[in-house]
Amino acid sequence: MRILVAEDDFTSRTMLQRFLDGYGDVDVTVNGSEAIEAFNFALEENEPYDLICLDIMMPEIDGLKALKNIREKEKSIGVTPENGVKIVMTTALDSTKEISDTFYGSGCNDYLTKPIDLQRLTIILEKYGISKN
Repeated sequence: MRILVAEDDFTSRTMLQRFLDGYGDVDVTVNGSEAIEAFNFALEENEPYDLICLDIMMPEIDGLKALKNIREKEKSIGVTPENGVKIVMTTALDSTKEISDTFYGSGCNDYLTKPIDLQRLTIILEKYGISKN
């Protein structure tokens, strides 16, 4: 299992990295530009990510633009939506309507609001068949 955590907040990034380490190999980036670069590199190496936790508000390129870029790349190489990387957006937004309109229309699979609830993350991972090593 390959996992990418794209998060600019040190505390959230460290917590996600430590928690997800039990699920597989975790790479970390601190902005959307690095996330896109890591995603593309993983594809080139024929070792794509299975899961990406993608923060919405990051420097350089925000999470929504990174998400769009990742989904466009998958489409360009023939990856169908059901076979694409599972992307869980992390956000400080808390309005259900705003979250639905913003994220699900953009191609993410799920979302977590901050502060991140690890029990909720566990439920999301189980929903997609992702289990600890």
